[in-house]
Amino acid sequence: MSDRTLVGKTALVTGSTSGIGLGIAKVLAKQGANIVLNGFGDVEGPKAEITALGVQVAYHGADMSKASDIEAMMTFTATTFGGVDILVNNAGIQHVASVEDFPVERWDAIIAINLTSAFHTTRLALPHMQKTNWGRIINIASVHGLVGSAQKSAYVAAKHGIVGLTKVTALENATTGVTCNAICPGWVLTPLVQKQIDAKAAALGISNAEAVKLLLGEKEPSMQFTTPEELGELATFFCSNAGNNIRGVAWNMDGGWTAQ
Repeated sequence: MSDRTLVGKTALVTGSTSGIGLGIAKVLAKQGANIVLNGFGDVEGPKAEITALGVQVAYHGADMSKASDIEAMMTFTATTFGGVDILVNNAGIQHVASVEDFPVERWDAIIAINLTSAFHTTRLALPHMQKTNWGRIINIASVHGLVGSAQKSAYVAAKHGIVGLTKVTALENATTGVTCNAICPGWVLTPLVQKQIDAKAAALGISNAEAVKLLLGEKEPSMQFTTPEELGELATFFCSNAGNNIRGVAWNMDGGWTAQ
């Protein structure tokens, strides 16, 4: 088991009971990291998946829109495992509407969950990382942290904000063993995206495969989805010795989307 490079480390992944977050948590667990899961919906299933990988797993149901919940989750992690060594800020929500029609409460919720939550987890994780002189903060931004798309004002604003927070966090810790980087995926095949594909297929009376082609063809030259596992592998790379001097990058994994 000597190739398990993260034995003894603890990873907290927000929004990790399904989709991208769970995929990343599983890859980190395969490397030996203990995992703190967070999110809504089924908890026992994801916990069992992680436990089967031979690591310790805990769960905290913090609502990522509430600072007090986040503080409780960070205290819980410190009590359970001693602190967060690897912080993956992944929790996110989406709403689509033009600026003039965008519901104010949806804007507030998206900024809170997609951006402000990462500030809270980061500020609370840093003291432990600084003390041990080792830490990895990995912010799951989006291709929308680098470019815009119509109808997604709050999401694009939050993800651009995450990229900015990443750079500042990296700079403030640049002479230490604590790094901060962002991953910017394009389309990722999650249950959420699968629903969009199904809806598109139904609305246009076309096959699922044709709906996928339409979705990807608009933006993603590779015509293939990034997988949660691939995102997990990149996160693991950031955690490796190869990642020691990767600081403040926004690394797009987008099938060529932003190269156009």
